[in-house]
Formats: sequence, structure tokens, C-alpha cells
Amino acid sequence: MSGELRKDIKPGLKVMVVQKQDQRSGKLTEGVVRDILTKSPSHPHGIKVRLEDGTVGRVQEIVE
Repeated sequence: MSGELRKDIKPGLKVMVVQKQDQRSGKLTEGVVRDILTKSPSHPHGIKVRLEDGTVGRVQEIVE
């Protein structure tokens, strides 16, 4: 599942995010959502979240 809709993302969910500095390379980082930072209901590049380790990035996929 992609991470473009805010309603699909909840704290505690395991996700793959792309960090700002990794957008060109497309390198993904796995982690657990702590906070949802995007206020709008959707975003074409992924909802921005803060992971439990403090990493901030846009959700590219939700890990099942």
C-alpha cells in the first residue's frame, strides 16, 4: 500500500520512508511511525511522518 493518504497511516504502523537527502537516490528507511506531520488528507509524494528513532521522511509504502 502506498503512503499518499493520511487516513491509512497511524502511529505504531511499520512503514518505509524516503528522507529528504535520499530523494534523488530513492533509498528507503524502515521504521515505526511516531507522529504524522502532514496536515492535509493526501500528498502526491507521500505523507510526512516522524519515526520512533526521530527520522523524518515521506511514507513510500506501508509494510504489511
